[in-house]
Amino acid sequence: MSSPTQRSLKLLREDGFSAAVVEHWNPHAFIRQDLFGWIDIIAVHPAHPGVAGIQCTSGDNVSARVKKAKGNAALLAWLAAGNSLVVHGWVKKKAVKPDGTLTKREVWAVRTVPVTREDVREG
Repeated sequence: MSSPTQRSLKLLREDGFSAAVVEHWNPHAFIRQDLFGWIDIIAVHPAHPGVAGIQCTSGDNVSARVKKAKGNAALLAWLAAGNSLVVHGWVKKKAVKPDGTLTKREVWAVRTVPVTREDVREG
């Protein structure tokens, strides 16, 4: 099974982004560390200004990841510099047939939640 980060990386590349993983394993602390504490992947696209920061997680943890990012002092500077932050929440859902009926087969689906400067000011 692939991780949420690997699924997001694949999705971004399919959408024409150049993307790279920026989280890393810290062997001294025995934890994974995100860039600025809230970015797993950075991505650029010729049709989109700035750098996109993507936080990848399971569907159940999206709100916790948004809250964590909003509590980080560097986020407002990141957004003010013309960059963006998006949280990808991955869940398994029943596949849909062309006629609109559900199948027994499950597929990965992403919920995309952008975090804006207004969100940071409200939070």
